[in-house]
Amino acid sequence: MTKKYMPEPFKIKSVEPLRILPREEREKVIKEAGYNTFLTKSRDTYIDLLTDSGTNAMSDRQWAGLMVGDEAYAGSENFYHLEETVRDIFGFKYVVPTHQGRGAENLISRILIKPGTYVPGNMYFTTTRTHQEMNGGTFVDVIIDEAHEPDRADVDFKGNVDLDKYEALIKKVGADKIPYITVGVTVNLAGGQPVSMQNLKDVHALSKKYGIRVIFDATRCVENAYFIKTREKGYENKTIKEIVREMFSYADGCTMSGKKDGIVNMGGFLAMNEEELYDAARSLVVVFEGMPSYGGMSGRDMEALAIGFQEAMDFNYIKHRVQQVEYLGEKLMEKGIPIVKPIGGHAVFLDARAFLPHIPQSQYPAQALAAAIFVDSGVRTMERGNVSAGRDKDGNEYFPKLELVRLTIPRRVYTYAHMDYVAESVINTYEHREDVKGLKWTYEPPVLRFFTGRFEPIE
Repeated sequence: MTKKYMPEPFKIKSVEPLRILPREEREKVIKEAGYNTFLTKSRDTYIDLLTDSGTNAMSDRQWAGLMVGDEAYAGSENFYHLEETVRDIFGFKYVVPTHQGRGAENLISRILIKPGTYVPGNMYFTTTRTHQEMNGGTFVDVIIDEAHEPDRADVDFKGNVDLDKYEALIKKVGADKIPYITVGVTVNLAGGQPVSMQNLKDVHALSKKYGIRVIFDATRCVENAYFIKTREKGYENKTIKEIVREMFSYADGCTMSGKKDGIVNMGGFLAMNEEELYDAARSLVVVFEGMPSYGGMSGRDMEALAIGFQEAMDFNYIKHRVQQVEYLGEKLMEKGIPIVKPIGGHAVFLDARAFLPHIPQSQYPAQALAAAIFVDSGVRTMERGNVSAGRDKDGNEYFPKLELVRLTIPRRVYTYAHMDYVAESVINTYEHREDVKGLKWTYEPPVLRFFTGRFEPIE
């Protein structure tokens, strides 16, 4: 029996026309962009799966909220609405708004990380690790081993922290050298994989034993809550809001990019319960973001974010959001396309090493695959492999076990028909995979090279 997927729990009020370039023009576009999809133009893209960060469709209530933006330089009413909403949903006492998640990462890293310290986490994220390293810290991956195995479909919570790895690090370097552990919920670079509630409890308990803070990367916490509700025993009858609130009771603070599960185009925050940490963040936010009552956001942005968080607590919303991702993943698996399993919450991740076995990782198969998909169909995707991993302090490439291409689904933007088109393109590219060539650098930036680096095919 064919699985039934939930139809869109919304109706379309406004549309944005799309265009698709002829193949010859797409070939020209990707060449001029240095075979980097980040350097292609939006107007040249047919279906944009580059990211779900800030690319969401806001609701009528959110658009209405823009009209009550209080753009006061200090004490904006919209800040107090956002603060009240964050306290209600996440349970933290103090809230510092930022322009987006990396603004919050910058603040927490500058305040807590000192040279010679170590920051464990359940797999790195690009900007998070960069902020940690720029402040003298060393990131240490303490995720479970199964997270690095794309074919392991039998593990429901591949984002879990390996408690033995975590405690071994504590004993090796000393708890005083670990300012906090960062726990992503979900884990982006593992394939959008969730963390179980039990693991969050256990991480919190172990951290408290050694006096270490727990800081969540809350970016896709609503998706994580959905997986807890549908996969973890004892939570099937809990609301999404109840699950989110319990999740964050096991953290001392969080960084948040509201551009994902906040369903907005811009915004984020840093939240915590420690007054001393809050005072430091309020002082520092003025230097890098703006006043403590807007922190890089306009009043209307803060209002839309507060409303977006409230809407994200609706189970029908998040069920459709995750099932649309699942729909695309299932269509690809039916045709034998190698993807990360189980299917994650915000994206389908293609296993580029299995997709393009003739291209060694030193020739960036994920980068080459993202470029090939764009040429095939005008669908823009993102590399999440060796290029994103970058280089260590000695200049050596990391060569991560996961060499992936991320097909990221924006919230409330595309229909199942769009997913059908994407699937057809990926399948067609797979059928002609021998035509895809490896790449070499023509320009490699020193930091976050995947954003602006340029390549050319190896003939």
